[in-house]
Amino acid sequence: MIKKPSHNFSKETIEEKAAWFQSLTLEQRMELFCEFTDLILENNPQIAKEKNVNSITGRVQILSKS
Repeated sequence: MIKKPSHNFSKETIEEKAAWFQSLTLEQRMELFCEFTDLILENNPQIAKEKNVNSITGRVQILSKS
């Protein structure tokens, strides 16, 4: 039986996303990483020049419209 992709966001659990990412080869993971990096730099070219950036401590809250 061939598993078909779902196009329903509610069925995309973090476990399914992790399993998909782990199924990629190292080469594919690095290509994806480079694509994300290019996307970030296209949208905010100054991000690479920022200095003294501190990581956020504590909780990160994700808000969404419902």
